[in-house]
Amino acid sequence: MKAIVQDNYGSVDALRLDEIDPPVVGDRDVLIRVRAAGVDPGVWHLMAGLPYLTRVMGFGLRRPKNRVRGVDVAGTVDAVGAAVTRFVVGDEVMGTCEGSFAELAVTAEDRLVTKPASITFEQAAAAPISGITALEAVVDKGRVQADQRVLVIGAGGGTGSFAVQIAVASGARVTGLCGPDKADLVRSLGAETVVDYTTTDLADLPERFDLIIDTAGRRSLRALRGVLTRSGTIVIVGGEGGGRWLAGFDRGFRGAILALFLRQRIVPLVASESLTGLERLRVLIEGGAVAPVVGRTYPLADAGEAITHLHDGHAAGKIVVTT
Repeated sequence: MKAIVQDNYGSVDALRLDEIDPPVVGDRDVLIRVRAAGVDPGVWHLMAGLPYLTRVMGFGLRRPKNRVRGVDVAGTVDAVGAAVTRFVVGDEVMGTCEGSFAELAVTAEDRLVTKPASITFEQAAAAPISGITALEAVVDKGRVQADQRVLVIGAGGGTGSFAVQIAVASGARVTGLCGPDKADLVRSLGAETVVDYTTTDLADLPERFDLIIDTAGRRSLRALRGVLTRSGTIVIVGGEGGGRWLAGFDRGFRGAILALFLRQRIVPLVASESLTGLERLRVLIEGGAVAPVVGRTYPLADAGEAITHLHDGHAAGKIVVTT
């Protein structure tokens, strides 16, 4: 089968389209004929091996433990293990795996859910990591309430576009911070107010927010706290920017310690891949409360270009690789 592989950490130049053996299917595994795969910041981090923290977390100290990139996946079931009970061959599914930038991918049964019939495979591939992360940020960590004022930073991106929709569906009044090229998209997702970060500083915003979801990862804690209510919450998603050892993750760690001495809550959040989260997300999509936003799509052979476009920071919605 064809797959995007890498033998060493590095830039997109470390990636290549190669012919490799299909993955082995265990008793509780599902083999997926991949139709589409999402591109999220984690793909870049695992490709580059940065920050170094990712290497000591089990992804490979000197080289990637798994040679095939990609986590978000959508496709049809090609085979199932002997102990699998939730899926049969031909089912349309979405979820996560280790190595979705390939024609075939294998994953555990409990990392998949049935793809909603109302969305395309491309939309399904855009949903798992970004959608679950947004759910955890807005609902679980952010504890959003109806009529609260919510600021989503990076509102036009993969996770941000989900966060806007989930906050709106919860009855919150949402302000989206994004670039001018994404303003119409963010407004269409339900944001009451859209702010252009290239012309407006956070300190100049006229209101204070009960909840801030920061998916962009580069603003100081001082700047974020300056537009937060006295008892508000900041959820810091991921860790972009910063140095080679911790990248932006140190900002979340520092925020959590600082919050011990404040009425304000500062909560770091790293994406999870739980079955419960996938099921919750599927229900929201099927009910029409949220819709995955697909920006640009790339063929499998151009996966490196897809990762570059994402890392440049200008992607609207989620970038998707198709097979």
